[in-house]
Amino acid sequence: MIFFFYIYGSQKYKLLMTTISKIAAIKNNENIILLDSKKTNYSSYGLSKDEISYINNQTEKLNKNFVCINQLNRYIIVQIIDKKAEQYLTLEALRKAACAVHAHISDLKISAITIIDCESKAEETLAFTEGLALSNYQFLKYKSKKENNSLKNIHVISKKISDKEINELQVVVDATQIARTLVNEPVSFLTATQLSKEFQKLGKEAGFNVEVFNKAKIKALKMGGLLSVNLGSIEPPTFSIMEYKPKNAKNKKPVILVGKGVVYDTGGVSLKPTPNSMDLMKSDMAGSAAVGATMYAVAKAKLPVYVIGIVPATDNRPGENAYVPGDVITMYNGMTVEMLNADAEGRMILADALSYAQKYNPELVIDLATLTGAAVAAIGTSGIVAMGNADAKTKKQLANSGNKTYERLAEMPFWDDYDDLLKSDIADMKNIGGPYAGAITAGKFLARYTNYPWMHFDIAGPAFLTAKNTYRGKGGTGVGVRLLFDFLKNK
Repeated sequence: MIFFFYIYGSQKYKLLMTTISKIAAIKNNENIILLDSKKTNYSSYGLSKDEISYINNQTEKLNKNFVCINQLNRYIIVQIIDKKAEQYLTLEALRKAACAVHAHISDLKISAITIIDCESKAEETLAFTEGLALSNYQFLKYKSKKENNSLKNIHVISKKISDKEINELQVVVDATQIARTLVNEPVSFLTATQLSKEFQKLGKEAGFNVEVFNKAKIKALKMGGLLSVNLGSIEPPTFSIMEYKPKNAKNKKPVILVGKGVVYDTGGVSLKPTPNSMDLMKSDMAGSAAVGATMYAVAKAKLPVYVIGIVPATDNRPGENAYVPGDVITMYNGMTVEMLNADAEGRMILADALSYAQKYNPELVIDLATLTGAAVAAIGTSGIVAMGNADAKTKKQLANSGNKTYERLAEMPFWDDYDDLLKSDIADMKNIGGPYAGAITAGKFLARYTNYPWMHFDIAGPAFLTAKNTYRGKGGTGVGVRLLFDFLKNK
């Protein structure tokens, strides 16, 4: 079963429950979706000659990919598989098609639907089911009148899809919804302390260990980057370490996921403008949400991989004794940073986390962060800006997972020339690189805190959307979870 749940304090309350299950046969009064490519004998599904003629006319002569038949006691929807040049494009087209179908069945107040894999195309059917389930997400916690979507149950009939695949689909959709909800939560609820509590709940439910460092521990470790960003806040920082190490893990060295946990970013004393900027900054912890939700998915699916998640968390405000441009900060690894822009805070807290990751001698580290507006300027909301020093095989595997889940990676050049832009007259480096190549110089800053194979994912574009975007919805998208799960599953 897939549960879409909303986290509130110490309890979960279900505003909407969608169950995905595999069944063997359908009843005469069940609403069904026939997924095919114009090759199906529709008569075997209880359609009359006139209805079949209508479907053929719509799909073949009018070239429509979606047809709905009202049989009074049920609806029959025909969804044609629109074959693209590349398979991953076909899968994405099906997810988007499922979103359109979801809108239709919501209008019809349908509570249960059965997807029939007419041509035994497992991958296509799973993608369509995923799109339908993800389209059903709602964040209604703060609505006094909750208008829930009608869809409660999704059934799947397929000769090629296994129970394991259905269970994994459940986990991935569930985890993506968790990440979305965390991103959609305002800082009035989701402080750094509360974020760490949510990770602890997820760990307890899915079966992974969570250790949280409080401010005293962070001070003892001399994590100057995290502490300096936190100086302007009355809320204490946290540093969460999540660990999943099954006995059958294929990797002895862990894969480490590091997530930026800035639960709200005003820009600090380098204050952001409000419209289209600060008003969206509850989402500046989307990297941490992706890491926590991926840990949940990996543990829940019992993948045989050793994974650690690390999240430094704080808000960034201009109050209290906030750090100011010109200050020199000593980081966890002893390097010094001349802070010239308080709004370049994400790299400050990530640097401490990346340095801390060295103690695990990792196989690979991937950080995820809503790090720069420059990433959005470069590629918009269509993908993830990526860079790093991982080997070609790892980069290819990540790119393949990005394409398959349509959380695509756009790798930036990582030339040594960019290092010169971070030179400081008075410290080891500056925390900004100048007006150009901002996403790359941010990555170059982080690279100085790594001594292991590493990739940096700047998710600033796709993490939070201000308008509905098919099955990704509006608001938090949960980007990164599906990509990372697919990568870790196929290691």
